[in-house]
Amino acid sequence: MTHTLTQTLHETLDHTMPISPAQSRSLADGALDAPPVSASGLRVDFKGQPGVLANLDWTLAPGQVVGLLGRNGAGKTTLLETLLGLREPQAGEVRLFGQPALIPDDALRARLGYVPQQSALFEDFSAGDLLRYFRSFYPRWNDAKVDGLMSRWEIPRDRRVGQLSQGQQQRLSIIRALAHEPDLLVLDEPVASLDAAGRRDFLRELVDQVLDRGTTVLFSTHILSDLERVAFNVAFLSRGRIALHAPQDALAEEIRLLSGPVGRLQAAVDAHGGQVLGRRDLGERPRWLVRFPDGRLPQGDAAMRCEALSLEDLFLELTQ
Repeated sequence: MTHTLTQTLHETLDHTMPISPAQSRSLADGALDAPPVSASGLRVDFKGQPGVLANLDWTLAPGQVVGLLGRNGAGKTTLLETLLGLREPQAGEVRLFGQPALIPDDALRARLGYVPQQSALFEDFSAGDLLRYFRSFYPRWNDAKVDGLMSRWEIPRDRRVGQLSQGQQQRLSIIRALAHEPDLLVLDEPVASLDAAGRRDFLRELVDQVLDRGTTVLFSTHILSDLERVAFNVAFLSRGRIALHAPQDALAEEIRLLSGPVGRLQAAVDAHGGQVLGRRDLGERPRWLVRFPDGRLPQGDAAMRCEALSLEDLFLELTQ
């Protein structure tokens, strides 16, 4: 069953009771060994399109900041909603801090922060009333953080949400997600409605959140320059699966595009312990995308080219 984001928001509020800081600490202590996100065998068919997610396995480690990349229509929003239990997969399971995502208890909900691509805020509330309403559900609500962001981002507390600009609504949604200091923060195109200055301010806040609390952050974006500023890890979604998930420095140091005769390419892969991520063997000069995990890179020569790739070029190669 699939809920709209607004329905899910209402249901979460209606069924979530405030928990004490002691309960929150108890849950955290009991899930020290469980990863923030663990997905296995996910399959999601959406609007008659089979295999939007196809036997997808993925695990996020505590404190990781992961930027999720994929072409339009690749299923990024579907994946984020499924990971949070907002969409039920046809197969597979997601666990958040060891608990099934589809049946979270109140303590688990209190550890999660989510900013959807389309903010589902109560338009008739004033911005201040909206924040006060949410404040009652979270024991770790940080009033100083809220006050600082509301002032810095110039969001009037007395104005109705429906009267705010799209960018202001996006900022307010971000503030709501950051205010209770979640252990897992998931953001779907969080800066899409912000100007360049707003994006920089948000990204700075995001980095502070991670450095101060060790929050695990997963966000999708199509703005590669923003991703390069803050994402310590990058994941590529292609053909319903995570084609690659690696630290940014590893992408530059370990991945090469090889082109040349197939025999020469295979010899280079075998000799240097490479992992083939993608290959195009058609045409006169086959191209293989290869990761060399230990950094033992082959040398190009007259028979074979060996090229480093920018993040944009790597994105195009992985998601073609």
